[in-house]
Amino acid sequence: MPVALTIAGSDSSGGSGIQADLKTFQMFGVYGCSALTCVTAQNTQGVLDQQCLSGEFLRRQIEAVVTDIEPSAFKTGMLGTADLIQVVADEIRERHLQNYVLDPVMVSSSGHSLLDTQGRKLLRDELIPLAKIVTPNLYEARTLTGRDIDSPEELKAAGKEFLRMGAAAVLMKGGHFEDGKAIDLLLTDQIEQFWSRPLLQTTAGHGTGCTLSAALAAELARGRVLPEATDRAISFVNRALATSPMLGKGSSPINHFVDTDQKFHHSE
Repeated sequence: MPVALTIAGSDSSGGSGIQADLKTFQMFGVYGCSALTCVTAQNTQGVLDQQCLSGEFLRRQIEAVVTDIEPSAFKTGMLGTADLIQVVADEIRERHLQNYVLDPVMVSSSGHSLLDTQGRKLLRDELIPLAKIVTPNLYEARTLTGRDIDSPEELKAAGKEFLRMGAAAVLMKGGHFEDGKAIDLLLTDQIEQFWSRPLLQTTAGHGTGCTLSAALAAELARGRVLPEATDRAISFVNRALATSPMLGKGSSPINHFVDTDQKFHHSE
């Protein structure tokens, strides 16, 4: 059975973080392991509080998994502090971990800061060069590249900045510009592939970034090549978003229990 590891925070509401990741791994037929970075008191309306674990305890969790079960791919989500980021970078290098999906989480969907300035710099300098693929949303892409992104051309230019930082690939997520379409862009040195779809009119969306990066990690663990893995991950998240259970009083979590093999078809 394929194995994937998530290194991320806990969401008490279950919509994002390791809870979303493990549900996603299961739906893709992948055995999921986890190493916890931070614990959040969180719901669909926002993050009420958070506490991060020590770097040494995170290191021990990663060691416990990779020296025994040996994941074929892994992802990181909320890392919380510069200390935890440094631990992850050191463990990747020391243990030669492969198929790294980096979700550069900086703020929650409700706008709560999840990573300080020092942590953002270390993420850019230490983790991006180790990643097989980075999955920034527009805010994260603008923050990490220092670029304005207001058109597909600027989305592509910002994506190339991630390649210059050392990432093997980047998936630029969710650009929506003048035509009412949502655009995702996969870039490598050899690949330039766009996905375009009508914007979904919904108040749901809690956990979409976590779920996408987890789906990518699951597909890489299953041996998919990057374009196919990306296409399947995007389709899964779009269907999960379109069929949200609409829970809570804020941004509802998405529906993780959709068929991973069914293509997404938008209906107006």
